Amino acid sequence: MDPHDARALAHALKDLVKEAHRTIDADRPEPELLRRVKGHLKADLKEIVCVTESFPAWDHASLQRGLDAYLAAREPLAEWFGVSGQNRDDDFVNMLMVAQEGWQSYDIGAVDYSTVAVGPDETMEVVTLGLVLTFAPDGTPVVFGLRNYDGGEIPQCRLEVLTASRSAGGAARDEVTRLMREHNVFRGQVLTFGWSEHRGNQLVTFLPRTEVTADQVVLPDGVLASVERHVAGIGAEAARLLSHGQHLKRGLLLHGPPGTGKTHTVRYLMGRMTESTVIVMTGSALRFISHAAALARQLQPAIVVAEDVDLVARDRSYDPEGNPLLFTLLDAMDGVGADADVTFVLTTNRAGILERALAERPGRVDLAVEVPKPDAAGRLALLRLYARELTLPDDLDELVDATEDMTASFFKELLRRAVLRALGERETVTALEREHLAEALAEMLDERQALTRSLLGGGGSTDHDDHDEDDDYEDGFEGGPVGPGLAPFPGAVIRSTSQLMGDS
Repeated sequence: MDPHDARALAHALKDLVKEAHRTIDADRPEPELLRRVKGHLKADLKEIVCVTESFPAWDHASLQRGLDAYLAAREPLAEWFGVSGQNRDDDFVNMLMVAQEGWQSYDIGAVDYSTVAVGPDETMEVVTLGLVLTFAPDGTPVVFGLRNYDGGEIPQCRLEVLTASRSAGGAARDEVTRLMREHNVFRGQVLTFGWSEHRGNQLVTFLPRTEVTADQVVLPDGVLASVERHVAGIGAEAARLLSHGQHLKRGLLLHGPPGTGKTHTVRYLMGRMTESTVIVMTGSALRFISHAAALARQLQPAIVVAEDVDLVARDRSYDPEGNPLLFTLLDAMDGVGADADVTFVLTTNRAGILERALAERPGRVDLAVEVPKPDAAGRLALLRLYARELTLPDDLDELVDATEDMTASFFKELLRRAVLRALGERETVTALEREHLAEALAEMLDERQALTRSLLGGGGSTDHDDHDEDDDYEDGFEGGPVGPGLAPFPGAVIRSTSQLMGDS
């Protein structure tokens, strides 16, 4: 065949195929998904833009609340609709393009939902794949799309605003994010990072806020007042302090042997400052400290608690190559502005090895408080405390003398063992006999119990390398050295950070 004729035939066949596609497309009804979105936006697909913003998955409930508040104000009868079809990983604009070209069957479907936690014992439903028709603040039609997806270390959720006007889409997005902050589910809650028992909430766990009164905290005379003045007092006078040019951000370091009540003091602050959001960081969760600091900025007044901070904040001289978590902690503390009503509370059993840069710069740690072991009066009060409603023998002097250098954790276990022995003799127990206490004490003081004694903060060790069992959060913030009318014990010291680090 002549080359010229071959080319002409090829072009003719191409035009024939195009015409066939046009004929088929003309006969194929437009998918309802495409028709609904284009009809609301009053724009062709090629004119639609998508304004997006992504959030960590733990913000999904707050984002849903922001969207709900936005729709309630502008389109209270609006209903979400979903997308049917396979491989729905693309954004909504790509889904619409695929539906228009007929490459895949995307159309109206059921909304995808998930359940997430919004409190220690409360959950809510959130849209994980869905669209809703509404209007921008200036009245321009927009379509909100909400979806979640796994990306990197932290799962994400994403807001997509479909619109024919980029400025209107941006304004709608900004208003949703403003409402999201206003209705944030974390505000006023006690939180921690880690795997959660709540469905759909894998990184942020809600904890109960315990109520601890001042007379339930065993600290030397004046110490609790100083701590409270540094943390709660600054918050109460925040506006006036700012008007006088003073900074609000502060840092508190509680240090001392394991089991002496550092965490219980933190619990008191949590119960005292009920309007503050509290974020507890401990163990491996400390790698999320920068996220915790960002949340604290958003939700101020806020308290960020870093438990056993010596595990990441030891002096650089111990590790010439540096500690990445230490640098993250320092950056997080520095990243919160001085005018932010945010308190960093750090606890440690080993103040002597703390990084000087953590302690010596104002705004990181401004107040260091030592929490020592109780004296005889404190030990007697702890015995009575952990006996609860049980009657104790009148003369406990010998027992108090035998428990010198022991901490609250030790007395808590001592009373449990004594009660267990009493329960072995009778069905119910209303009083503990001297022999119950003596046998339990002998068992705990036995050389074979040396490790247990060390873990519970007793045995005369001054190394402070043990983990603070009584300072754990695993029992719902229960326990600790508490009790009404407890006499203060001497030995606690409030020092400036520079004095603390100098002495170490």
